[in-house]
Amino acid sequence: MNQSFWQDRPTLVTGATGLLGSWLTRRLLEAGADVVCLVRDWIPESELVLSERVSDVKIVRGDVTDGALLERVMGEFEIDTVFHLAAQTIVSIANRNPTSTFETNVRGTWLLLEACRRSPRVKQVVVASSDKAYGSCPTLPYTEDTPLCGEHPYDVSKSCADLIAQSYAKTFALPVAVTRCGNFYGGGDLNWNRIVPGTIRSLYRGTAPVIRSDGKYIRDYIHVDDGAAAYMLLAERLASSPELAGKAFNFSTHERFNVLELVERIRAAMGSPLEPVVLGEARGEIVEQSLNADLARRVLGWQPELSIAQGLSRTVEWYKNFFARKAAEPTKARALRPSAPPVYRRSRAERPSYRP
Repeated sequence: MNQSFWQDRPTLVTGATGLLGSWLTRRLLEAGADVVCLVRDWIPESELVLSERVSDVKIVRGDVTDGALLERVMGEFEIDTVFHLAAQTIVSIANRNPTSTFETNVRGTWLLLEACRRSPRVKQVVVASSDKAYGSCPTLPYTEDTPLCGEHPYDVSKSCADLIAQSYAKTFALPVAVTRCGNFYGGGDLNWNRIVPGTIRSLYRGTAPVIRSDGKYIRDYIHVDDGAAAYMLLAERLASSPELAGKAFNFSTHERFNVLELVERIRAAMGSPLEPVVLGEARGEIVEQSLNADLARRVLGWQPELSIAQGLSRTVEWYKNFFARKAAEPTKARALRPSAPPVYRRSRAERPSYRP
């Protein structure tokens, strides 16, 4: 991390209360950046709020599909660097409700980029794509030259957003670069239907974890703190090497697991004997994906800091503290609640008479 680069830099993070957004915001604040967060939904349990770092940033309430709002934010806060993370990120939700996914992930991206294009002060833009943008490809692992061939709603939304970002770089010379990461995990993920937080919650409660698929789907997994570091590094390199505009970079630990293997690692980290329940119900999802991140290692000098074992250990510890804090909250809330004021009841003589 280049501390002098980020010192007092006006930086916009969309989707700041999400998993990656919360950890990225933390790193930016530690580096001294002047952070502005675009937040649609207020999530009190997000890492950004729980860590109380929300008091150290400027909060703008609004939706990434509001183009006028985005232009106002760019201008009034004199934004220099933009991290565009806001998205609908759940594959199953995209399959049930594709319209809202396309609205946020596709329209939200081009509106954000258009606002950046119209703001002369914006110098770097990093757009979050995904390994899902590649779709289902028979040649693994994916390199950055692999075609973007999303088929299902979420995959297609990421393919489109990815291509739109590249088009703004090539057509309008916007200094934008794209990240393509594997599955993020880490403390603060409150989407319980994801395999890591859902499994940890189930085991913490003493119930068997549930796997929606057949457990054989293969993915890359990257700790969210490594992801946040990668995003910041890409922005720094984009500033010093303008020729990176329009480029996309894979970020991966080169560790891949199927779902059953990942659940087994979580069980081992928590010392749980509970076996998962395999439903085999998942549909419309890519069976196998993996990323080659050699380009990011060679061009950006990026290296992940955490192995899957280290990352899961940190993650389990975060959730143990989270659940313990939640369990203590009702008692604490009762203790801090002000006593109710005395109830004043009028005597019969004081009550008005409504008889005619």
